[in-house]
Amino acid sequence: MKQMSIPKRLTTALVNSLTAGVVPRVGLEHIAVGRKPEVASMLQDLENIAEGGAAFRIISGRYGSGKSFLLQMLRNYAMDREFIVCDADLSPERRLVGTKGQGLATYRELIGHLSTRTRPDGGALEPMLQRWIAGLQQELMQAGGLRPGDPQLLESVELRIYEVAGEMQSLVHGFDFAKVLSAYWTGYKLGEEERKASALRWLRGEIPTKTEARKELGVGVIIDDDNWYDYMKLWAEFAVRIGYKGLLLFIDEGVNLYKITNSVSRQSNYEKLLTMFNDTMQGKAEHLGIYLGGTPQFVEDSRRGLFSYDALRTRLMDGRYSSGAYRTYTSPILRLDMLSHEEIMVLLQRLRGIHAMHFGYEPQLRDEQLIAFMQAAVNRLGADELLTTREVVRDFMDVLHMLHQHQELTFEALMGERELAQAAGGGRKSAAGGSRLSSAGGVGDEDELGSTGGMGNEGGLSSTGGLSSEERLSHAGGQSHEARRLARSGEAGRSGEDRADRVRDDLDDLLAEFEL
Repeated sequence: MKQMSIPKRLTTALVNSLTAGVVPRVGLEHIAVGRKPEVASMLQDLENIAEGGAAFRIISGRYGSGKSFLLQMLRNYAMDREFIVCDADLSPERRLVGTKGQGLATYRELIGHLSTRTRPDGGALEPMLQRWIAGLQQELMQAGGLRPGDPQLLESVELRIYEVAGEMQSLVHGFDFAKVLSAYWTGYKLGEEERKASALRWLRGEIPTKTEARKELGVGVIIDDDNWYDYMKLWAEFAVRIGYKGLLLFIDEGVNLYKITNSVSRQSNYEKLLTMFNDTMQGKAEHLGIYLGGTPQFVEDSRRGLFSYDALRTRLMDGRYSSGAYRTYTSPILRLDMLSHEEIMVLLQRLRGIHAMHFGYEPQLRDEQLIAFMQAAVNRLGADELLTTREVVRDFMDVLHMLHQHQELTFEALMGERELAQAAGGGRKSAAGGSRLSSAGGVGDEDELGSTGGMGNEGGLSSTGGLSSEERLSHAGGQSHEARRLARSGEAGRSGEDRADRVRDDLDDLLAEFEL
């Protein structure tokens, strides 16, 4: 395998973030595997946006399936292609609409994380405006042979700024937006820092009252919960006029909309989402892409999810011919499945190389051992429904750290110790509420790996467990009755919890109806 060469800064970010189970902000291209159809479809979106179109996508997948990774990878790619990007995670304090400023809080978070290729970590609002003004000055000096400080240069720059601002006046809220841009230029030209700061505060949505906005900038409106999305469309138009290809909004943790207990408030947020969908799909918005990450429950739950809102359900649901074995990747919803075994293998190989490069040693694990680890993960009971890429990566990073920090420990011994410890530990409650058997026959947590070989259909141990054949047979026979009992209790526990969850949801909805 070809040896990679990655800067220490990137390997540090990759190792630290993957060990903690979070998505790194940099270096994603070194660990990206699979998702070829999804990525190709989203890259086509970028081409359409650059040509004046718009896009709306919902990235649906279980926790740890790679939603945030895919969004972050597209974000980095878009910045390198001269797009402006904004990203925010929804939370109880940040929604699309709210009576306590939650929508405005989302706008502030998006603008605070406004990023460009030269400012990839956010905070690019003022540098973007300054770059635009400096570019105008440079262009006019070269065209007219003017010098810095020449009065004619300032007049020419001012005319160009007013020209851009004038083009936006016909848009919704465009007149006030253009007026604030002109106020920023005036402060920039005259060196009035307070005027510049007031213009930036208005653009960030930080001026609380119309009276204050009128006093400081001469405009009679402010950015608030009701109109913040209109201003995002203005930012998309403005981005193109100052030399960028468009604006992309990345909004993650959409499940927080599903968790809103008040049904009226939840429906209001879904109505705002419907507005965004219609604007982008019908051509009302230009040069704008909206990408929302959420779980299948958030999307498909018919009681509280997006599909509970009929206007969204009829627009987002799969067509008659794309809901079978084949699917289309041009629909508004991109559903992420678990990576294939081959893709997991490639990912493990890359992580092995990055870990060795970061800590300065030669990789010791062989491909056969990677296959054994992978099979221990995918053969675990319930892996088809519950195993995610995040769990595989975290567990593998744990194995790499253990083998590196304990030189005397071998891969086989490490996997055998885990197997024996789980078998001797009896039953331990799973984090999901039901008991799950590990590959050693005991009960394992969701993030724990079983033995190297995993579990067979009969519940016995497979190949490498550190036990003789007689011991394996005896151990498997002694555990079979206990395994069946734990499996039955786990199913009963899960069904009981499902009923309890439905009762709690019904009570939440009932109480929300009478909420003052």
